[in-house]
Amino acid sequence: MQAATKLDFKTRSKYMWQEMKAHKHHYILMAPYVLLFILFTVIPVFMSLGISFTQFNMLETPKFIGLDNYIKLLLDDEIFIIAIRNTIILAVVTGPVSYLLAFVFAWLINELKPRMRAFMTLIFYAPSISGNAFLIWLLIFSGDVHGYANAFLMNWGLIDNPILWLKDPDYMLLVIIIVQLWLSLGVSFLSFIAGLQSVDRTLYEAGAIDGVKNRWQELWFITIPSMKPQLLFGAVMQITTSLAIAEVSMQLVGFPSVQYEGHTIVTHLIDYGSIRFDLGYASAIATVLFLIMIGANVLVRNFLRRLGE
Repeated sequence: MQAATKLDFKTRSKYMWQEMKAHKHHYILMAPYVLLFILFTVIPVFMSLGISFTQFNMLETPKFIGLDNYIKLLLDDEIFIIAIRNTIILAVVTGPVSYLLAFVFAWLINELKPRMRAFMTLIFYAPSISGNAFLIWLLIFSGDVHGYANAFLMNWGLIDNPILWLKDPDYMLLVIIIVQLWLSLGVSFLSFIAGLQSVDRTLYEAGAIDGVKNRWQELWFITIPSMKPQLLFGAVMQITTSLAIAEVSMQLVGFPSVQYEGHTIVTHLIDYGSIRFDLGYASAIATVLFLIMIGANVLVRNFLRRLGE
C-alpha cells in the first residue's frame, strides 16, 4: 500500500514537473505577482497570527502571553462586542443588497448600446473611486436646517426640528448603510458587466429551442450559470467590503463615534493598532476578522455554486 502511494506521488510529481516545463513561460509571467503576493500578503498574515499571541508595543521585544489577547477580546472587551454587532448589521444589510443592486444594474446596463453602456458604467462606478464622496454626504446629512435631508423633511412637514443625523445614535447606522450602499457599486459591478459580456449568445438561441420562454428563464437557466466565476468573485469582494467598513464610519460619524454606534471591527483594529500601538491585541482582532471573512466566504460560495442547477 505504501509502495503504491509512493509510486502515485512520484508519478504525479513527474507529471506536474513536465507540465511546468511545458508551460514555463506562463509560470515566468506569474512569478512577479506570486512573489509579491507571498511577500506582502501570505507572510504578513502568518506574522500577524504569531504576534496575536504576544504582548507587543513596537518598542519592546514581543512577550508571549498565550491566549490572553483572545480571552480579553471575546470576554472582557465590551466595545468589541458593540463593534461585532455593528459589523454584522452592516454586513447583513449592505452585503446582499449591494450585491443584488450591482448585478441588477449590470444586467440592465448590459442591454444598452455600446456607447450608452460605457457611459452608464462610468456613472455607476464613479462613486466608488470618488475622493470627495464624503463631503457630499456631510452636506446632505448636516445636523442643522441647511442640511439637505433636514430641509427636505421639514419642507414636507415630516419633522419639526432638525435631526442630528451624524451625532444621534438612533440614526448613525442608517446613514452609514445608505452611504455604503452608494459606494458599493465598484469592482463587483465591473466584474458582472464583464461576465454578462462574455456569455455566449448562441446559448440563448439554443435555450429558445429547448423551451426557454422569457427573459427571467434566460437569466436563471443561461445567464447566471454562464457567469458563475464572476458571481463568485463579486461575492468575495462584497463580503470583504461589507465586513471591512471603516472609512465611511470615521469620515461621517467620527472616531470614536457617539456611544460607539458607528464602531466596527476594523475601526477597533485601527484604534489598537494605529493609536494605542498594542499590536498583539490588534493582531488578535485582525485574526478574528479574518476567520469571520473566511467563514462567510465559504457559506456564500457554497450557496452560489447551487444557483441555476
